[in-house]
Amino acid sequence: MGRAERSMVPDTEFISYYGKPILNGPVWRAPDIPGYLFLGGLAGASSLLAAGAQATGRNSTVAKTVAFGGISLSLVALVHDLGRPERFVNMLRVFKPSSPMNVGSWILAGYGPLAGAAAASALTGRLPRIGTLATAGAAVLGPAVAAYTAALVSDTAVPAWHDGFREMPYVFVGSAASAAGGVGMIAGDNGPSLRFAVLGAGLEQVMVRRMRRRMGMVAEPYRTSRYMKAAEVLTVAGAVGAVLGRRSGVLTRLSGAALVAGSALLRWGVFHAGKASAADPKYTVVPQRERLDRQQPNTTQG
Repeated sequence: MGRAERSMVPDTEFISYYGKPILNGPVWRAPDIPGYLFLGGLAGASSLLAAGAQATGRNSTVAKTVAFGGISLSLVALVHDLGRPERFVNMLRVFKPSSPMNVGSWILAGYGPLAGAAAASALTGRLPRIGTLATAGAAVLGPAVAAYTAALVSDTAVPAWHDGFREMPYVFVGSAASAAGGVGMIAGDNGPSLRFAVLGAGLEQVMVRRMRRRMGMVAEPYRTSRYMKAAEVLTVAGAVGAVLGRRSGVLTRLSGAALVAGSALLRWGVFHAGKASAADPKYTVVPQRERLDRQQPNTTQG
């Protein structure tokens, strides 16, 4: 019996000069930025629910209040991470379409007052026409509020964020709808909010799986993330519970809570997966080598 040959080539170690990382990792911090991502999405999707509820004669107060509360807390988290409020204001001194952060700042600057006016009118019963116009305006900007943060994180050199640029907007929008619908379910709505939540959860889960499959090894931080695993369990359980238990008020509320929690954990998972991919050189080096190999012509002669 011959013995297997021992490999004389050591396992590859992906290191950089002087032991420093290849990428400067994101300086964003938790819980500020994951909270900002989650609350902004919740707000934008809630404005769509609010507009639909008002158009069909349903009670829209909860959705409008959640939209304004969500965007307010989202801005607080963003400003806290920036360190000084004037840094957010300074981004409004110019309009730069090529910068997701700048465009997002303008979206927030337009959306926040509209969401606030819609909520104030609903809570006080005053100025209903202005409230209706504000509700419509917030609904128009709502999808952009829910989606632009996906462009924000994808427009970086962080491998797990940048390489997911195709699916990330759908993941974020689906997650936002799941959260907004979940809040409506907690408030007792087993109609439009439930359907909105289930559709959002389905979109989120389909696109997360598609993103991980397409990204290959760069998706490893997503596959191993405890946040992502918990988010998947809660989102799937919440969606199934919503469909099967829609006649039960208790199960509807529990399912709504699971969907909200799953949506929040997904943002935490995306955030931490990005930081993990930036810290490990292999997620930068291996895809670069693979791209170079594909671009080089075949010089082998027959």
